[in-house]
Amino acid sequence: MPFIIDASVVLARPLGDCNSTAELALTRLEQEEALAPAQWWFEVRNVVVVNERRGRITELASTGFLRDLSRLAILLDRSADEATVMALARRHRLTVYDAAYLELALREGLPLATLDTALAEAARREGVDVLGDAT
Repeated sequence: MPFIIDASVVLARPLGDCNSTAELALTRLEQEEALAPAQWWFEVRNVVVVNERRGRITELASTGFLRDLSRLAILLDRSADEATVMALARRHRLTVYDAAYLELALREGLPLATLDTALAEAARREGVDVLGDAT
């Protein structure tokens, strides 16, 4: 079953921040599709560049990571509902970027994979399943 994936999950391995939630999502991603809002592409690359500057990852490692990432079935969604995104951001005090993940999960009726605590809690409050939660 497809799921919504945020940038924090795919960046967990190369940045050494992996936990059971990230591992679960990344393992599922080997066999299943994931969806993400359009800004995901930029978010991932921004975090990579910032962490190159901080010395947490080399440019060579970044290049390999992005190459491997491009081979995964992550589909970008460009049809967010603005009113819903804004309402979610306001109601849960999320960034608009994070609210876009939640809006997509709600619209598609799919679980969300995130390492962002505030986003995960907002998803739960909205009735969205969060990968890694006990069922």
